[in-house]
Amino acid sequence: LRTNTKTRDQPCKQLQRTIKMKYFSRAAVWMLLLICSCSKSKTPPGILKPEKMQAVFWDYIRADVFTNQFIKKDSAKNLEIENAKLQQQVFKLHNTTKEIFYKSYEYYLHHQGLMKDMMDTMLVRQQKILIKRSDSAYRKIIN
Repeated sequence: LRTNTKTRDQPCKQLQRTIKMKYFSRAAVWMLLLICSCSKSKTPPGILKPEKMQAVFWDYIRADVFTNQFIKKDSAKNLEIENAKLQQQVFKLHNTTKEIFYKSYEYYLHHQGLMKDMMDTMLVRQQKILIKRSDSAYRKIIN
């Protein structure tokens, strides 16, 4: 009796394909999980996300500079009190608190890579603003 080898081998090939697909799908799931877990660093609860921290920190620095450059000239005002008032306005503007900001600041200080990325982004943004200002000033001179 001769059996057809094609029909006899079909179940084996189907089983091999099923096993390959099973291993492939498992590997794909693991790769996807690995990529997703590495792609975004999650900030712990109670810590400002990098984008929000950048915005709050930028305004915080600007308030400090304003205090030291302009309010300092007014001898009738207490610098520390005026700076604290400006900081409160910054926190209110960004819907956060002093405690959350300082906790976030400590977190970013301990995660140097995140802090460096945040500071680099802030500097690049400021450079773009300065370039736009100088371009518009140049255009006013020309026209």
